Amino acid sequence: MIIAYPLNFHTPAFLFLKSFEITGYGVMMMCCFVVGGWLIDRECRRYHFATDNAGDMIMAAVIGGILGAKLWYVALHGVGALFSRGGLVYYGGFVGGALAVILNGWRRGVPIRWTAQLSAPALAAAYAVGRVGCYLVGDDYGRPTTLPWGVAFPQGLPRTTAGAMQAEFGLPIPPGATADTLLAVHPTQLYEVAIMLVAFAVLWRWRTKSRGTGWLFGAYLIFAGSERFVVEFFRAKDDRFVGVLTLAQLFSLVLVTIGAVLVARWSPLPELAPGPWLQRGKVSLDSPQNRP
Repeated sequence: MIIAYPLNFHTPAFLFLKSFEITGYGVMMMCCFVVGGWLIDRECRRYHFATDNAGDMIMAAVIGGILGAKLWYVALHGVGALFSRGGLVYYGGFVGGALAVILNGWRRGVPIRWTAQLSAPALAAAYAVGRVGCYLVGDDYGRPTTLPWGVAFPQGLPRTTAGAMQAEFGLPIPPGATADTLLAVHPTQLYEVAIMLVAFAVLWRWRTKSRGTGWLFGAYLIFAGSERFVVEFFRAKDDRFVGVLTLAQLFSLVLVTIGAVLVARWSPLPELAPGPWLQRGKVSLDSPQNRP
């Protein structure tokens, strides 16, 4: 059994503050946005698009994603969860971030299909990075297991004790264990990291295929929805609403369906005109002072 403790940095603040805490989750969340922005920037440069589009997309994703993730968690657990240390739900962040990025693109006159195409590989990579943060703070772990790679989180959210497993997720206490017995659980965060890194590698390779603009986002939705649907069977959850299926699995099926429709509809189409906002990069590249 592996025992993992949360990665926290207690750092002195200014004189008028007592202290502030930087958690491993916060660091990895910052990293996931940095990685996503860098990958979108690379794609904009490959197409000779204006690279400030990447910064626009990431800023919108940060604001909309964090608000959506927290509000989804509050909707599930009540207003008291608003100020909890944990509580950022991926699907809430996905919906909130997507809406914010779409609205920002609409404001700039960027076709939604180009926004989707540019962001698809970045979303997979950023998700993998973000799940490392969940592991570092002991959040979103799995059900108890006796497998050799099982991980115990003595300071997790909640702690992986037999009593907490029973109280929070309705799981029975193993024979011979007491409420304080520390249990090893499936490190589902790391399962998701591995799967989405593979998805990113595939999407990154597929991005150069000559298919209709935006189809790659449909492929991302299929990967993301399928991965989450499978991993949810190993998660310690208390929101199984339809038999053994969780709310996240129902949403995953919706994502896979939407993804399949987008691939079928957009893949055969010709490349879409990117519009004047994105093409500012090409105009700059082709200006007289930049010609050899």
